[in-house]
Amino acid sequence: MNADSGSEKTEGGAEDATPLRRGWTTGTCATAAARAAADALFGGEFPDPVTVTLPGGQTPAFALAVTERGEGAEGSPGEFPGGPWAMAGIVKDAGDDPDVTHGALVRARVWRGAPGSGVTFRAGPGVGTVTLPGLPLAVGEPAINPVPRRMIAQAVGEAAAAAGQPADLVVEVGVENGELLAKRTMNGRLGILGGLSILGTTGIVVPYSCAAWIASIQRGVDVARAAGLGHVAACTGDLSEKAVVARYGLSEQALLDMGDFVGGTLKYLRRHPIPHLTLCGGFAKFGKLARGLMDLHSKRNSVDFDWLAGRLADLGAGPELVAQARGANTAAQVLGMADAAGLPLADHVAELARRAAQDVLEDAPVAVEVLVTDRQGRIVGEAHSPNSWPSPR
Repeated sequence: MNADSGSEKTEGGAEDATPLRRGWTTGTCATAAARAAADALFGGEFPDPVTVTLPGGQTPAFALAVTERGEGAEGSPGEFPGGPWAMAGIVKDAGDDPDVTHGALVRARVWRGAPGSGVTFRAGPGVGTVTLPGLPLAVGEPAINPVPRRMIAQAVGEAAAAAGQPADLVVEVGVENGELLAKRTMNGRLGILGGLSILGTTGIVVPYSCAAWIASIQRGVDVARAAGLGHVAACTGDLSEKAVVARYGLSEQALLDMGDFVGGTLKYLRRHPIPHLTLCGGFAKFGKLARGLMDLHSKRNSVDFDWLAGRLADLGAGPELVAQARGANTAAQVLGMADAAGLPLADHVAELARRAAQDVLEDAPVAVEVLVTDRQGRIVGEAHSPNSWPSPR
């Protein structure tokens, strides 16, 4: 993510005449809110707009949506609960990105901490708490990621310096309706409970960026490894995930919401291996993986009916069936043709997909299983690594 101007790519990769508008991360919004609150705490006015500095040097300004001052209100767990505090809020603008937190009110409340304590953080309403190891934050810490913490500490530190005061401050970050919004994220699976995470590495949201999704997959792998899990499942969607859970009874921490990013998942597991990996997804998507494609999105890689027809020929299909497959409208239609002819096309595709995945993993100690599902979420094809494999429940 960066702050370059100019045209963006559409999801399909074509140049779009209208640039997609970039936005701001929750970390940036929390930083701006904390800076405004800190300025007010030290006796100044709430700056509106408030300007902050991003890791890349950009200096965006933000309008304040809410401001408030108080004295030791209920819920401020600082060392001086009877002392003053100040709160400011920013409405997050994610640009043209389909972000669940777009339009959310991000608040920061600031009060003085104990002398010499530096900047410390609290989870306010709507921000989660880390409950599992494996994340870049200790268990029990508010889910405010390292880069936003540095941004916030710098911002409130500048406010303290301008007032000639030590930067011994408590910063409480909250997100309105954050606990409800978190249900639409992978936080619960990562052991972040009670709300959202405050995220961001550059402070800027690039529309339709896959970086955040892949980062969530990576954190899922980290949590699974920290929990000592020997078997994880990376699934393309809800139906495939349910199929894996029905077969193996895996816990939430063993489930990776891979989506279309099989390449990013495999590359991270190559560097951070887990002994057993199940890849589970639909026939059309895994037909792409079987061809060696590592991005399964329909707009970036389409079903190749000539290739599917060739695989039917490998299994002994006659010229008429092969020709029908070449002229099919959907991958499911080809699968139906194979089933009607008694040809194990789904198993064949699963094995080719397994080999493609194993090639990406190289020599990493990961045994791969591929499960192929139909449109109803039933497992219709499978292939296993020659290495040992966990038994279903």
